Amino acid sequence: MKYIEVDEELYRYIASKTERIGESASDILRRLLDLSVVSAEPAEPLAISHPSLETAHEAVTDEVVEEPNQAEHNDVVETEVTELDQATEITAANFKDVVHEHMLSQQKGAVGRFMFLLESLSVLTPATFDQILKIQGRGRLYFARSKAELLSASQSANPKEIGDSGYWVTTNNNTAKKRTILSEVLLQLGCNEDLAKSIAERI
Repeated sequence: MKYIEVDEELYRYIASKTERIGESASDILRRLLDLSVVSAEPAEPLAISHPSLETAHEAVTDEVVEEPNQAEHNDVVETEVTELDQATEITAANFKDVVHEHMLSQQKGAVGRFMFLLESLSVLTPATFDQILKIQGRGRLYFARSKAELLSASQSANPKEIGDSGYWVTTNNNTAKKRTILSEVLLQLGCNEDLAKSIAERI
């Protein structure tokens, strides 16, 4: 197995062509280049160097508590879990696939892991990913369709786009709150509670 490094734009292009969770970069490229897919023993996915999803400045602010208000810190994310349509229902096995150990280990800090898992979920559930917009705190906006919308709600939101999904998330929350938000995202998308908690702990 050979290893290559690609820039962020090329990485996102390859990732956008994924047809099934767990599909290796090698298989994706073989399909795009119309080459036969090797059917021997499954190989480890081609290690693509994933650019860091946070800047040095964000690394410093990552662990900063969102507000000095203890009531807000203890606020439970309010969400309404929606039943998924039978045609788009995702199995527990699919949700486990978002935790790609090799790729997750390459992310920089809690923000990087948070963004990587959210991006993986956006690829896994493109038809229902808009359900994340229902996840809000008391007086807080966590997800939006634009950077400006999050900044209008909080100038310290430090918004980031979730891959190429067109959805943005605030990233100035501490790690514990990031885990709570990710757990709620997983529940909203149809993951069971125990698995959602387990995946969120990987941040």
